[in-house]
Amino acid sequence: MRIALPDGYAAFVVPRSGLATKHGITIVNSPGTVDAGYRGEIKVTLLNTDARQAYDIAVGDRIAQLIVMPVTRARFIPVDDLPESVRGDGGFGSTGYQQKDGVRA
Repeated sequence: MRIALPDGYAAFVVPRSGLATKHGITIVNSPGTVDAGYRGEIKVTLLNTDARQAYDIAVGDRIAQLIVMPVTRARFIPVDDLPESVRGDGGFGSTGYQQKDGVRA
């Protein structure tokens, strides 16, 4: 499938919930992003998470969903220093749980 999105929009390729729930079929890089300037074929890389059961895909099968949304273009301005924030430079799980003593890990 090929599409031509208008400027200011992007499409996001996401798994179909039924395939994921019933058969363990999902999309490797979900959501896959299609920007407004792209004109090539939209390809979907599927992953079968069920190692015990193969799943056959036929031409015409509905294997993914395409969500089209407006997107805002950010204008970035170089600065020497960033403002402080509660999170700071903590990443990858830094805000996701607390230790038993109440201290965030």
